[in-house]
Amino acid sequence: MMNTGTPDRLVSLDAFRGLTIAGMILVNNPGSWAYVYWPLGHAEWHGWTPTDLIFPYFLFIVGVAIPMSFRRRLAEGADRGALFRHVVRRSVTLIAIGIAMRAVPDFDFGGMRYFGVLQRIGLVYMAAAALYLWVSTRGRWVTTGVLLFGYWALMMLVPAPQYGAGDLSPDGNLAAYIDRLVMGGHLWQGTWDPEGLLSTLPAIGTSLLGIFTGEWLLRGKSGSETTKGLLIAGAVLIPVGLLWGIIFPINKSLWTSSYVVFTAGTALLLLGALYWSIDVKKWRGAWHVPLVVYGMNAIAVFVASGMLAKTMGRIRIGGEDGTSLHGWIFRNGFQSWAGDFHGSVAFAVSYVMLWLGLMWLLHRRRIYIKI
Repeated sequence: MMNTGTPDRLVSLDAFRGLTIAGMILVNNPGSWAYVYWPLGHAEWHGWTPTDLIFPYFLFIVGVAIPMSFRRRLAEGADRGALFRHVVRRSVTLIAIGIAMRAVPDFDFGGMRYFGVLQRIGLVYMAAAALYLWVSTRGRWVTTGVLLFGYWALMMLVPAPQYGAGDLSPDGNLAAYIDRLVMGGHLWQGTWDPEGLLSTLPAIGTSLLGIFTGEWLLRGKSGSETTKGLLIAGAVLIPVGLLWGIIFPINKSLWTSSYVVFTAGTALLLLGALYWSIDVKKWRGAWHVPLVVYGMNAIAVFVASGMLAKTMGRIRIGGEDGTSLHGWIFRNGFQSWAGDFHGSVAFAVSYVMLWLGLMWLLHRRRIYIKI
């Protein structure tokens, strides 16, 4: 659906969304996966890098936006069932687009991966919205605790067959076993998937923490008091997540409970800084506009940039055995003058700037592509 305008909204949230999606495009599109500096790659297993913060930020933002989207309509007497049917349509659309991105152009449904980023966003959005619409704030806090502590207990106390309880190795953990049992043959790494079924439960917790943040932003407090609350909450959650990580390691692929708490804490600090700068102090200008441009068309640019990257990887220069268009551009346009690692980063930054330019054209015409 195309929208030619937008109502008043929290500009800092758009900027946060834009920063997140720009980061996602940056880390997903190096010139070569053989030449990636550590901050632009995921942690090998336990632990985290800046790249590991990006996806939970998006789910956190999904949660923040839910009360901002629904509260006024609920106050005006909107039917909760009708609102949820709209949520389901959006969620199913996201899941379908995610599957289509994976399927095109081979349509090998018998062997392709079914999980993915958009599929997780769709499932988490549906669950988090349902909890917001029909469960009280206290009930949602209880649900968040059950999801995070319950996932911890399942992963640490329930053994996967042929592996011991508490085995958090890529193949030996309970989440990987369930994914193999239900979706064997359709997993990212063959035996496990970072966006699998069981790990979707704590991911819902990420969006629930975002919902609580959105409710805090809507409480009508002063800008300084609202900012202080965001920063204090972030400063509390970060060490809690790190301490929890001692016994349940921070791990993006497993979406561990400690990872949920830690990344939510960093998200609160970043959102607090953006909120104070953009919405309270009104320090706006050239620095924040590109973030808003990306943030207003986040899903559209994610899908389009992903499909173009896939196309460049499929087009061959010099016949079927030749190099890909992606590889040819990297070698001749970047590696040739900037070297291996610098050239790989320069390619990724140029790709981000390309899509910023295209989204700017839409922004100038006030065209925002919504799901």
